[in-house]
Amino acid sequence: MSGTLNKVMLIGHLGDDVKMHYFDGGGCLGRFPLATNEVYTNKTSGEKVTNTDWHNIVVRNKAAEVCEKYLSKGDKVYIEGRIKTRKWQDQEQKDRYTTEVNVDEFTFLSTKKNDAEGSATTSATPPASDETPPESDLPF
Repeated sequence: MSGTLNKVMLIGHLGDDVKMHYFDGGGCLGRFPLATNEVYTNKTSGEKVTNTDWHNIVVRNKAAEVCEKYLSKGDKVYIEGRIKTRKWQDQEQKDRYTTEVNVDEFTFLSTKKNDAEGSATTSATPPASDETPPESDLPF
């Protein structure tokens, strides 16, 4: 196989609200931590064990604005994206590395903001009307 694949699929809960950063050119970036859990039973002790992994999530532009508007800490979300490791320098000029998931697609599975407002929808098209306009209003 000559090709490669960098694809991540996660279902988890937000560990904090979406933090936004706006750029001069009009773009923006949203960041939030996502927790995924693994639950299993320890064979020797019989007790239930939960392991939590934390993932740094990065969403860009319009998708970031949608996430900021509808997501808050504790909400459950499905994320698809790519793993990216970024190098940066701290205040002491030491090299630091951060591994992030750059989001390509997402689906809200549960949101507190939607629950508080009732069943809010985010449809881009208005609902269809059953009314037909009078024939005199038709453009042809």
